[in-house]
Amino acid sequence: MADLRGGDLSRLRQLNSLTAIRAMRRAGPLTLSALAERTGLSRPSMKEVADELMELGWVEEVPPSPGSMGRPARRYRFRADSGYLVGVDIGGYNIRAALSDLDGEILAETRQPVQLDATLEERLGAIERAVSGCLALSRTTIEDVWTIAFGTIGVIDVEGRVVYSAAVPAWRDLDLADKLREIFPCQVLIENDSRLAAMAEHRRGAARGADDVVFLHVGRRMGAGLIIGGKVHRGFGAAAGEIAMLPESRWFDAPEHLNTCASVPEGTPPEDAAGYTLAAARNGDPVALEAVGRYIDDLVVGTAAMVLLLDPEVVVLGGGFSRSADVLLGPLRERLERRCMRMPELRASTLGDECVVTGAIDYAVDHLDGQLFTPDRGPLPVTR
Repeated sequence: MADLRGGDLSRLRQLNSLTAIRAMRRAGPLTLSALAERTGLSRPSMKEVADELMELGWVEEVPPSPGSMGRPARRYRFRADSGYLVGVDIGGYNIRAALSDLDGEILAETRQPVQLDATLEERLGAIERAVSGCLALSRTTIEDVWTIAFGTIGVIDVEGRVVYSAAVPAWRDLDLADKLREIFPCQVLIENDSRLAAMAEHRRGAARGADDVVFLHVGRRMGAGLIIGGKVHRGFGAAAGEIAMLPESRWFDAPEHLNTCASVPEGTPPEDAAGYTLAAARNGDPVALEAVGRYIDDLVVGTAAMVLLLDPEVVVLGGGFSRSADVLLGPLRERLERRCMRMPELRASTLGDECVVTGAIDYAVDHLDGQLFTPDRGPLPVTR
């Protein structure tokens, strides 16, 4: 990897360089004149900055379009392909991984199945295989990866330790960040999966344009992520949104209404039972519809509490069960309307099962921006 640190730039030139990079990342390839206008620099000064950024490896000149008449203006773009980011969704039954460039454009994705009762070593091995699969598909190596961001089930503290995990016993009281840093020789970030899913829906999915959002992470287990004022809300100890921990919310056991429905054929794998119930309800099966109703009765308790507390603009139904939004949204809306002073807009996820891994990529991009492209911090050396 080229030396992209910019450590020998004067402070003023460094700030000008950062402003230029941010302009290119937001708008794509730009001419010198457009860059000068966006950064407030003169065209000659912008030319000096562009030349220096090219020498450092951050920026490259874009070839003119085929068939261009006359002498086309030079255009410059940020080299998003100068490094890579990886996002990983550590689920109960599946490990999903995605590899992106430095702008967050996803280039490769893989998935590794894992048993819910897998040992710690087995689960870590599945994570390593999922990441290795992405690297193989994209013909890159781990040395090309700057940051890996992990979204995981469980309550995660600010240091990356799993404080509590009901679904995965091997995860309890685990310093997950430390374990993953032993495997991957790059920067490692850890975050709760529901918060990353909320971030992805806010950036790329159903909650775009909304500043206050409740994201319902519904599947074989229940969770929530909160967007307040356009930003993911973690809380003082990174425990915001963990309403499933409150027994009165009735979230913890809610999926059992779908898992134990009498309509599910004997011998159906546990991970497929809820999906079968939802499919049967879609087809009008009265027993399945009754089970769905009981599930919604439980789901609405915690959801209404968050709506009444936060008064969000949008509630997003996401996670694995969002594939059955056509079955769930109607009864959820009807029950929320009975309980809420002001009914928020209720939307289905547009990212589905990919919400966590996509949010992990966005989280890594944000961290990169803060570490390298924030004017009061500068470009800093990439941690390896």
